[in-house]
Amino acid sequence: MTYDDFIATVARRTGHSTEQATALTYATLQTLADRISAGESQDLADKVPTRLADSLRKPSSREFADPFDLAEFLRRVGNRAGLDDTQAAPGAAAVLSTLREAVPDYEFDDMRSQLPTGIRQMTEPVNTPGLSG
Repeated sequence: MTYDDFIATVARRTGHSTEQATALTYATLQTLADRISAGESQDLADKVPTRLADSLRKPSSREFADPFDLAEFLRRVGNRAGLDDTQAAPGAAAVLSTLREAVPDYEFDDMRSQLPTGIRQMTEPVNTPGLSG
């Protein structure tokens, strides 16, 4: 997936402009990087479009994950993107869904394994109404 495709997908899923989708993407990826280990963060950075990779890389001084919950995750995403928590939740879910499509399954699963239940639930595939499966 290219950078433009990633941002366009987030914009389509959220109904936001490209600029808002870009801010939301960077905010979500930076917050995700805060929450997972430096090694996993680097693994994801190696798989996303180059322009997004820096938002996932952590300084060597911050090797370990910052153990925060879903409420703090959404607060940080919202602060970084200029949204309130209720706006941040569907936006972050859209970014995480797009990330799922952009990286190999094993890499996404490795990242998910480091998340607490609330954030991990945001990474579940979205069921489309009217379809059974």
